Amino acid sequence: MNADPALKRATYADLEAVPSHLVAEIVDGRLETHPRPRPRHGGAAIELSYELTGPYRRGRGGPGGWIFIPEPELHLGPDVVVPDLAGWRRERLPTEPETAYIETPPDWVCEILSPATARLDRGPKRRIYAEAGVAFLWLLDPAERQLECFALAAGSWMLKATFQPGDEVRVEPFDAVGFPLDVLFPFDEPAPQKPSEEA
Repeated sequence: MNADPALKRATYADLEAVPSHLVAEIVDGRLETHPRPRPRHGGAAIELSYELTGPYRRGRGGPGGWIFIPEPELHLGPDVVVPDLAGWRRERLPTEPETAYIETPPDWVCEILSPATARLDRGPKRRIYAEAGVAFLWLLDPAERQLECFALAAGSWMLKATFQPGDEVRVEPFDAVGFPLDVLFPFDEPAPQKPSEEA
């Protein structure tokens, strides 16, 4: 009797066969694909990377000691996932991996939510990150202009902070130097400038 094809676990060969214009992951044995991010999504990712790199990667005005990689291919047990941005404390990823993928779980992950990915990001991928021991998870929603920050506690995610427009983001593991949440949304109207008080 043949096994139900729907129950067949996806393989890395299945992932490699996905067209390059799609992002592909293996989540709970299933091949998941979705389109490349929209401009709002990509803009938020690069702005967040910029805000973190100076103080936390290069030590400019902050502690340094981190490595950040956009859209890394992570092999976490049987799952292959691609977060929007991931960070490792330098001592946990001291040298560049020789493979195109990384097996060392990150210390921090940020997923930028979109209609195509929110189900996975809030569901199975959160569990996968927890099981792999990722210590911090951020969920950034550009449409709602909201950032939710979680920390892993006894194997479960604990919400540590939620940031809204006008807030300064300052929370573990990046609580040494903050930044305005609003800078992560480059397509939004800039805040009106206050009139100069100079005569």
